[in-house]
Amino acid sequence: LRTGKRMAERTSEVVIAFKPVPHPMFPHASGTSEPNKLVIRLQPDEGMRLHMTAKEPGPGGIRLRPVSLSLNYADTFRAPAPDAYERLLMDVVRGDPTLFMRRDEVEAAWAWVEPILVAWQGAERGPRTYPSGTDGPTAANTLIERDGRAWHEGASA
Repeated sequence: LRTGKRMAERTSEVVIAFKPVPHPMFPHASGTSEPNKLVIRLQPDEGMRLHMTAKEPGPGGIRLRPVSLSLNYADTFRAPAPDAYERLLMDVVRGDPTLFMRRDEVEAAWAWVEPILVAWQGAERGPRTYPSGTDGPTAANTLIERDGRAWHEGASA
């Protein structure tokens, strides 16, 4: 989870990075094979994109290349998604509690968050700061790269 105020992009995405295949499926193939990723764009421009490796059609051996399948809700349904507050207000008027948290859910969320807040109060170092308009603190990159991972970059869906 990478979050913050005043970052380079104002987006909300869920990125599911699938494990790479443990062995080459096509050992004599040319091209690149990258791990598959499913990117669900929550805002703005709601949609999803599946990044995967595909075989190029045609004779002459197996050639692989990265491709993407994309769904943009506004383009597909020919209507923009309602603003988040517009949707919530309409749900209130209709009496639909689906997007609202119940009391027990709020209490469970605070039971998870409160120990983190308490630990930060006693820690020598709190949350890392970063310059406005950047992708966050460099410590975030160090944290994720130590396991051989990388942040998903760029607009996607």
